[in-house]
Amino acid sequence: MIASSFLPAATQMIYDMGLQHLLQGVTFECPPIALAEKEKVVRCVLEGKAYSSEEIDRIFSASKAQGKSLYYVDEEKLAAIAPDVIFTQDVCEVCQIDTHCTQQAVHKLAKQPQLVSLSPNNLQDVFNCAVTIATALGQEEAAYRHLAELQQRLDTIVDTLRLHRAPLRRVMIMEWMAPVYNCGHWIPYQVAYAGGVDMLSNPAGDSIVTPWEKICKYDPEVLVIAPCGFLTERSAEELHLLTRQPGWEQLQAVRNNEVYLADYDLFTQPSASTLTDGVTVLARLFHPRIFSVPPRLEGKFRHLQLQASY
Repeated sequence: MIASSFLPAATQMIYDMGLQHLLQGVTFECPPIALAEKEKVVRCVLEGKAYSSEEIDRIFSASKAQGKSLYYVDEEKLAAIAPDVIFTQDVCEVCQIDTHCTQQAVHKLAKQPQLVSLSPNNLQDVFNCAVTIATALGQEEAAYRHLAELQQRLDTIVDTLRLHRAPLRRVMIMEWMAPVYNCGHWIPYQVAYAGGVDMLSNPAGDSIVTPWEKICKYDPEVLVIAPCGFLTERSAEELHLLTRQPGWEQLQAVRNNEVYLADYDLFTQPSASTLTDGVTVLARLFHPRIFSVPPRLEGKFRHLQLQASY
């Protein structure tokens, strides 16, 4: 059995379950360990470019309007690998190559691989994707062992919130800064596990452009900025896109110094382990007197010390 992964989340789950010996062929955005060991077969025309958030949004919007994809497959490398199965997705054609583009790339292959589309909508769906992956690789039990450990972590967070009678925090998780996008799909479920509620979110659905005036009226207690594809350092470079907005300094999260940057893979890379890490981090951000994070996650978020000027 030889598998190729056309999305980072599937690659992460394959490694998490100890099945990486079955993996050959990944995408350029996969975890560093996979990029060091596996052949890159999926690339992007924007790879290595330093575009701003606004430029990225314009480029992807124009590409979508024209029915074009910014991703492409190195067909020669893929043919050499000759995978039995390829994992792809249909959640977001902006973030990753989708099943349609994959089909176009593989139809010339001498051996036609099985295409397994992983398209989760909520957090349970993401966990189920681990089972789908392991089953396709003939290693179903590996998924159940892995998921049992992650579920225990989530249960411990919920039990701790109950034990301390922690209040529900009014929060916003921001998936993009220019324009501002709310959070969708599985992220609102992560928020709930961590003891918060995001009333601007779209559970089990796409994230959408959210007017700044609506955010001001909602006035979140905690604001977590985690643009898709950005690490905290990159987000910090473009924070001015938010701080220049009218009413920024009057937001409760700003006035009370509860604004955070967080790495994208905690939220918009839907592997079971990274999303569980995301819940762990959110619990710490929402309820810092109750929760801490393990050392390996301390560098995944950044607390912004912002003082309003009056």
